[in-house]
Amino acid sequence: MGIQDIIEGKKQWRAHKARVKALPPDYQIVYKEMQRYLFKVGPVDLPDGPLLPGIVDFFEEGAAAGKGVLELIGNDVAAFCDDLIKDSPTYAEVYQQSMSGEPGTAGK
Repeated sequence: MGIQDIIEGKKQWRAHKARVKALPPDYQIVYKEMQRYLFKVGPVDLPDGPLLPGIVDFFEEGAAAGKGVLELIGNDVAAFCDDLIKDSPTYAEVYQQSMSGEPGTAGK
């Protein structure tokens, strides 16, 4: 990863944060909770993947339609997040596989 990649990544992250700040306050609160949860659970492709920008897209559409954030995701934020990442490998799963000695997982 070169310096240009780092700079471009920071630009993208700042633009992403600006989109989040443009959301209504209740959407911002839920987004931050979702982000915190997802960073803890750790889907492997979270930093570079489309998940976080996709959530912002979804929230922008909901806000534009005049819906409350809980109308979109329900009352259980963690369950909603778990459903989003159900098919994504997490760091915990990768670690468990490496510790169990499954063939082809050592050193990953």
